[in-house]
Amino acid sequence: MLKIGSNISEVRIDGKLEHLRRDLDAFQEFGLTAAEIGVHGTDVIRHGKLDSGRLLAIQTILNQYPFAYSVHAPNPLNLMDEEDFDLHVDVMRSSLEFTQAIGAEIMVYHPGRFQAEESFGPLGKVVRPEDQCQRLLDLEAEIILSFASEFPDQVIAMENARPYRYHSPYCYAETISALKEQVERINRKNVAITLDFGHLHMASKFYGFEEVAAVTQIAGLIRHCHVHDNFGGSVYHTDKQQTHQIPLGKGDSHMPIGWGDIDFDELFSCFMRHYQGLLITELRGRYFESTGESATTLLGIAERAQAA
Repeated sequence: MLKIGSNISEVRIDGKLEHLRRDLDAFQEFGLTAAEIGVHGTDVIRHGKLDSGRLLAIQTILNQYPFAYSVHAPNPLNLMDEEDFDLHVDVMRSSLEFTQAIGAEIMVYHPGRFQAEESFGPLGKVVRPEDQCQRLLDLEAEIILSFASEFPDQVIAMENARPYRYHSPYCYAETISALKEQVERINRKNVAITLDFGHLHMASKFYGFEEVAAVTQIAGLIRHCHVHDNFGGSVYHTDKQQTHQIPLGKGDSHMPIGWGDIDFDELFSCFMRHYQGLLITELRGRYFESTGESATTLLGIAERAQAA
């Protein structure tokens, strides 16, 4: 049976567990069957360590609902950050411990960035030599392999990244082929791909690759999906205001499905026949009231793809 859900926006709940409960109540009213918890929205990880009391409070809330859960590790987590490497490793471990504790299988992880987004402004564009990039890829692969062994029942689902004008390629996972290569070299059953359709659409236009071909080549590695819409236009890292981007068809909009121009039917036909994971319509908080609409549209797309 298809499990359709949405993300609990870390911006909306902002560490307030009563807001977590409020949004889970709304998800039930929308008819959703899954929910993705951004661990960074719950304040359960503090300076790399899991707060056991906070975890118990969150477990108590989540256990009151019938949802299938997935977890999103903190966005700034970067296993290529050599300056604070041990801290990032601690955050990764705590995120997996949280995933395990709430009974979730999937933990979404943003692959390592050669240059962290937080440094775009202060440092400008940093171009690393190829040998440095390879060393960082090796470092990330080694750590993920270790965590995959330590948490065999959790799937580390590595998400394809969005591009940025001027600063790309800041992350190897902007291109599907490079993400596939990293996942395959790690070569563990519980290390797979989160396919983010919005990021895919932006990257295909930025780099000029064909979306259907890209999805087809990773069909067997996709274990989780973030499904949201946009028009594919990339922006500079300073462009944050959604009301300025949307009229021009730019930005990682995270709009409800059908509001942009992504051809979801064609893309879903590439992998859905044997897909067993959750389908998460990952919307910005500004679109919360349209979550049910987006989930209904997503269900129709998925059912058509399975029946084809």
